[in-house]
Amino acid sequence: MSFENTAKKTDLKRVRIAGDDYFKMSNSDALRPFFMSIVSDSDHWMFVSSNGGLTAGRRNAEYALFPYYTDDKITELVEVTGSKSLFRIKQGDETKLWEPFSCRQEGLYQITRNLYKGIYGNKLIFEEENHDLNLTFRYEWNSSDQFGFVRKATLVNNAEQDVHLELLDGIQNIMPHGVPSDLQNNASNLVDAYKRSELHPETGMGVYALSAIIVDRAEPSEALKANTVWSQGLERPTHLLSSLQLDAFRKGAGVKEEKDVKAEKGAYFLVKELDLPAGKTQSWMLVANVNQNHAAVARLAHQIKNDPELAKKVEADVEAGTQRLVGLVAAADGLQFTEDSRRDARHFSNVMFNIMRGGIFDNNYQIEKWDFAKYLAKANKDLYEQHRQRIDQLPEVFPMQALKALALESGDPHFIRLSFEYLPLKFSRRHGDPSRPWNKFSINTRNELDGSKVLDYQGNWRDIFQNWEALAHSYPAFIEGMIFKFLNATTFDGYNPYRVTKDGFDWETIEPDNPWSYIGYWGDHQIIYLLKFLEFIEDYEPGKLDKFLGQELFVYANVPYKIKPYRDILKNPKDTIEFDHELDALIRKEREKTGADAALLKAAGGAIYTVSFLEKILATTLAKLSNFIPEGGIWMNTQRPEWNDANNALVGNGVSMVTLYYLRRFLNFFKKLLANTQVNEVQVSQEMMTFFRTVVQTLEAHQNLLSGKFSDSDRKRVLDGLGQAGSDYREGIYRNGFKGSKDRLSIAEFRQFVDLGLQYLEHSIQANKRADGLYHAYNLMTLENENEISISYLDEMLEGQVAVLSSGYLSPEEVLGVLDAMKKSRLFRHDQYSYILYPNKQLPGFFEKNRIPESSVQKSALLTKMVQDGHPGIVEKDIDGIYH
Repeated sequence: MSFENTAKKTDLKRVRIAGDDYFKMSNSDALRPFFMSIVSDSDHWMFVSSNGGLTAGRRNAEYALFPYYTDDKITELVEVTGSKSLFRIKQGDETKLWEPFSCRQEGLYQITRNLYKGIYGNKLIFEEENHDLNLTFRYEWNSSDQFGFVRKATLVNNAEQDVHLELLDGIQNIMPHGVPSDLQNNASNLVDAYKRSELHPETGMGVYALSAIIVDRAEPSEALKANTVWSQGLERPTHLLSSLQLDAFRKGAGVKEEKDVKAEKGAYFLVKELDLPAGKTQSWMLVANVNQNHAAVARLAHQIKNDPELAKKVEADVEAGTQRLVGLVAAADGLQFTEDSRRDARHFSNVMFNIMRGGIFDNNYQIEKWDFAKYLAKANKDLYEQHRQRIDQLPEVFPMQALKALALESGDPHFIRLSFEYLPLKFSRRHGDPSRPWNKFSINTRNELDGSKVLDYQGNWRDIFQNWEALAHSYPAFIEGMIFKFLNATTFDGYNPYRVTKDGFDWETIEPDNPWSYIGYWGDHQIIYLLKFLEFIEDYEPGKLDKFLGQELFVYANVPYKIKPYRDILKNPKDTIEFDHELDALIRKEREKTGADAALLKAAGGAIYTVSFLEKILATTLAKLSNFIPEGGIWMNTQRPEWNDANNALVGNGVSMVTLYYLRRFLNFFKKLLANTQVNEVQVSQEMMTFFRTVVQTLEAHQNLLSGKFSDSDRKRVLDGLGQAGSDYREGIYRNGFKGSKDRLSIAEFRQFVDLGLQYLEHSIQANKRADGLYHAYNLMTLENENEISISYLDEMLEGQVAVLSSGYLSPEEVLGVLDAMKKSRLFRHDQYSYILYPNKQLPGFFEKNRIPESSVQKSALLTKMVQDGHPGIVEKDIDGIYH
């Protein structure tokens, strides 16, 4: 149900203001408030509601200018956080109060509110036209790498006569430096008690700091950094450092300058009386920054006092930032010019947000020695020392191919591995924002101490490799590094950790007091994300993968998770992974001592265990096939769903056809790849070879069933063979590690395995075609007894159709059939001519839930007795005689 203002109509058009292009949304207040991200070329972050509420800061939430709250609070707190403007307008003997963008004066004036967003996403203008007063007020948010956040304000007199007015304008709820975001969210009243806002009288600069760092320990802790705000454009205004006098101004009373305010939320307001001639404008700006030490504040005060060109320098740096942002996006092929300017802007935005997550390469294919050396030392300190002389002989800047040649020349598999993995990315951050505050972002673009450039990337596994998939089209020669990074962060049991960073990888841990804390492996990302990379490199450089097949340049991530034995998974498929606290502590300790490579799996002798490319592919493939349930899909039993968190309820009993569709495409890729390979055999760990051959034996033993339908008992027998094979493999490595012995796997034998696997997968695809022409996405498995597994089906889902179309199995006619069926399905939105993930179902309301038929209760002597005795622990009979 929508409660939007239907009296006003919104429209969107492109306009040009002061040489910049914007999209103008007229009557933006007619829509329900929506959320926006305002970007910059640097480390600024700003999240703004369309009603003006906002949070902003630099680097991460710990360096906030306004409190970092969830998006609902940001919208709701618009009256007390961010911009606030009041005008007292003289009209004869009467003084009228105008408070733009405020709900306080709803209906008092005839107004129009418009929103303008720059086409590059880094500028935002709020505008209110007061038709009764013939005045227009607008303010604009910009960012400056050097100066911080820039808020420009403009008042326009649209009347034919001069106007005399008094303005109060600025920003409120300014954070002091040094307040952790968790503390602000949990104890903001305590934070207020520590706040101190001071005015530098010579410059009008506001300084916002804590009286002391907030700690609950008996020790001194001085607060030696501050956030700052200053202004340009209004001559000798009165300054307010809090919101305490706003009501007095509203009521027509005078205000007094504030110079030192303690234990109140910080603010920075300018109060000024002025005459505005007919048809003229008055403009001014506020400039705010965070994380300023005494030297920086002193330097800024000197600039404000002595530099008459300071405002122009701020403007110039804002524009320079826009050009740098355009340059970053252009480097990833984000600029396009067509007849459809909206589509061009959309493409720019898509590319920009892609590199904001995955990063952008710093200087094309050029590598700076200082960063590579730092990266290598953090990855493996001993290895760095072994190759230090070789690295020192490199020039300060050198091409990527020179590094690869140097690494290959060394013959050291770990130096080769880390050199190939090296990706000089910048501008990356995790995808956290106020709508998903559990994801902690950090924009690491410069060194905190000396301001020097930082090259860094980090991202959740299922995000960053998607970002790199697109980035590879702009930097195809880095695809090898992306593949190496992907494969070398996966485990021996075929899964991936939670997060990938420049310095390695991280995993989720057990936090007993955190309801968001949980561990597990996400299910689908090893297949399709890796496959996209492999398909790309084979198209870009045919034959490249063929050279890697047998090279032992790959390793296993040593994540401190232990998947339970198959028999235990059958008993409780929702509780399948144990967290090894001892191993976790050991890895972290060793990582601090020796580098990120300490989180890699070691062989029996203690050295990092290396394997071939094909073994890594086997680990991933067999992890899926050992959870294959014929005609059902891939069993989701690693305590996490697939990419969509909405599928959490499927964990344990869910079976994924989505992953199976992608696995079919994956195996078909290797069928084609190996058809013409010059490689005859590859070394594979003995443990992996045993796992591989047991899986093959199970599939061969039941191959005759592919001619018809699987019974529930057939299904269970196949899963028993596959699941036990995977369990035996895992348990052996958990207990003893890899012994280091290798067997030879012939490519012919691997091809036979691929063909056999494809037969099973394609049989299941056929079995999952629905009567309406769509395909099942996720199914449910039920262990009926020790000998049977049944499959039941869920409603249609969009991701199932996307995956089956991607599988490559359907004929062109079948593809058209799916597309036609999608248009006829409940997934299609006629009003948007697009699709939704799931059908929009009418779920039972509260009063329809939890109703137990009386007959069911009476069948149980225990429940009947409990009801009679008045014990409501399990079942309770309500006043209407209904059981719950």
